[in-house]
Amino acid sequence: MDIAQCCLDGNADVVEFCPHDGFQNILAACTYTLQEGDQPSRLGSISLFDVNAVTSALDRVCFVETSGIFDIKWSPVRGTVSPSIAQADAAGCLRIHGLERSSDELGSTGVVLKQTTDIQLSSSMCLCVDWNPLGTSLAVGLSDGSVSVSSLTESQLSEEQQWKAHDFEVWAASFDPHQPSVVYSGSDDCKFRGWDLREGLTVPAFQNSKAHNMGICCIVKNPIDPYALLTGSYDEHLRVWDVRSISKPVTETSVCLGGGVWRIKYHPSIKDLVLTACMHNGFAIVKLSDGNPEVIETYNEHGSLAYGADWQRSQLGQEGETTNSLVATCSFYDRMVRVWIPKADLLS
Repeated sequence: MDIAQCCLDGNADVVEFCPHDGFQNILAACTYTLQEGDQPSRLGSISLFDVNAVTSALDRVCFVETSGIFDIKWSPVRGTVSPSIAQADAAGCLRIHGLERSSDELGSTGVVLKQTTDIQLSSSMCLCVDWNPLGTSLAVGLSDGSVSVSSLTESQLSEEQQWKAHDFEVWAASFDPHQPSVVYSGSDDCKFRGWDLREGLTVPAFQNSKAHNMGICCIVKNPIDPYALLTGSYDEHLRVWDVRSISKPVTETSVCLGGGVWRIKYHPSIKDLVLTACMHNGFAIVKLSDGNPEVIETYNEHGSLAYGADWQRSQLGQEGETTNSLVATCSFYDRMVRVWIPKADLLS
């Protein structure tokens, strides 16, 4: 069921609901727009929306212009950082924006984003970003094949390590929430690699170069199961991995989603349910249980590349019941953000 929609100022590529208590109604939507010409530029923005499913409202409450954005992540709920957005952008920068309450002259309250710190990581572009579970470190994948890890201490970023991880663009770099010293990376070179930050980074802890037939777009660890991990690829497959043996992960199963699997998001409260952005084939909700992934719903209301997708974290309703699962999605060239409720019974 469609709730609301909005057209952004640029090409939409990321949407993320804030997971922090008191801010679950806040949706961040980001853009990346290439301005061609003699001196091409890559421009971007972050828009914050107040989402209300009851009134079908999608109200923009904050707007920040910045460099073209490839990825953002909200700080982890159980971490030491207050609600913040980490931004990976085309200028080669990692930026942190803090979320704060605000009030106007009439006493109306709202929210505002304020950049708290940034660091220039490379002359190459920053393509993806992920926090460690405590919010003290961030991993970034770069367009030159490198991965960077920076620490965040007292609102200041400092790069700890950067190494050549792949031959081509790194579209996926993520921490293992159950083993924070492990970083996973995936690239256009079709290699899926794991790195142990406690060891020398000249050789990966593991490598799989056979499973993916095209470049790897995203890597997501199951937040509950310490051994389950998902990868998405341009080859249209969502793959389920068992990383019980860090030196040799095993591909357990896969499902073809009919489009490049650009983004994967686990449902915040329903086990083994994921939302996927499938580039040329819209969006899909997949149930992973029992080793047999099954598509239980698709959403094809967008008219362009399906890039951004996220679940809203549960909020308590007026009678103490959690609200329905709410989804935000965005598409690139038509610049659309849509908020909707799945039709399927997600608990069945």
